Amino acid sequence: MDLFEYQAMELFAAHSVPVTAAGVATTATEARALAEEARGPVVVKAQVKVGGRGKAGGVKVAKTPAEAEEIADSMLGMDIKGHRVHRVLVTAVSDIADELYLSFLLDRSNRTFLAMASLEGGMDIEQIARDKPEALARIPVDALSGVDLPLAREIADAARFPTDMREEFARVIVALWDTFVSVDATLIEVNPLVRTTDGGVRALDGKVTVDDNAGYRQPWYSSFVEESDSEPLEARARAKGLNYVKLDGQVGIIGNGAGLVMSTLDVVAYAGERHGGCRPANFLDIGGGASAKIMADGLDIIVGDPSVRSVLVNVFGGITSCDAVANGIVQAFGLLAERGESVNKPIVVRLDGNNAELGRKILANSALPGVELVDNMDDAANRAAELAAQGV
Repeated sequence: MDLFEYQAMELFAAHSVPVTAAGVATTATEARALAEEARGPVVVKAQVKVGGRGKAGGVKVAKTPAEAEEIADSMLGMDIKGHRVHRVLVTAVSDIADELYLSFLLDRSNRTFLAMASLEGGMDIEQIARDKPEALARIPVDALSGVDLPLAREIADAARFPTDMREEFARVIVALWDTFVSVDATLIEVNPLVRTTDGGVRALDGKVTVDDNAGYRQPWYSSFVEESDSEPLEARARAKGLNYVKLDGQVGIIGNGAGLVMSTLDVVAYAGERHGGCRPANFLDIGGGASAKIMADGLDIIVGDPSVRSVLVNVFGGITSCDAVANGIVQAFGLLAERGESVNKPIVVRLDGNNAELGRKILANSALPGVELVDNMDDAANRAAELAAQGV
């Protein structure tokens, strides 16, 4: 689960990570009141769980309370990459001497944790990693020993943080690690971590992703979940018990098993490079024992996404038999027809494994409009990307 910036900052403050005083507003009037309390220029920041908000006009400086009210009024309700702004964070402007980058994350490929730090904060860290890899220090962190002051100093030195404040940065690094461990996070990022002109160190922005599987020992997780802030399709999918994540793409994906779905995302992204850059529009795992109804619910969610131009159903039958998947597709067409809707997006289906032949026969006999059967995963991904490109 990703947290909003204001929630991340609350966690930072609770774990002794220095932050700037801030308040959250859900109305323009509230934003003005917060700016008046600050008694100086403030930054008004749209609260959405997506990057690039600054470029989208979601981060602005207000010199007066009246200007803060005007900016908040324009931000509240705006759409940033499909995410509606329901609240803004209002925080005092900081006098910045240096902007740095610091994060901890779960390094799955190496089965450990990783600290990443850079002297070049406040920028797109992916771009830095690509264009100037030498500017981004990567330090493995042992899960048992964690981060103490000596290792924190190594991290600061590897990132070439200002040496005259080495101890201050080291203490913040340890505090951020303590936060990471205490809340069962898989990612904690501060960008920028700043040195102020008066010699202070503060986290000016925060991104936190927590592990939903740790919810049983982190009961506060539920208090940070608000349905009004959820991506509408994700909320609908959650209500149906589906494991769905909305992505920025054009090819809807349905598969059974997280590993197969992740592989499908990669294959579709690769195929999409040959067809105008089409990318996956979602992650949807119908599970290992999915019924026809679950298949129908999943397809209903995906075809309801206006950004989807084609759909790829990629199933390897095991516990989930391919005939159940085929019947689910047929049922989905029927459910939508009952609502007066129609499936007007092409659907590419690849079935293999348990009862695959029967599943293909069911779909062939149904003659559903727009449904194509493709034998293998690579060809299916290519065809889905091709159809999505044609639907521009």
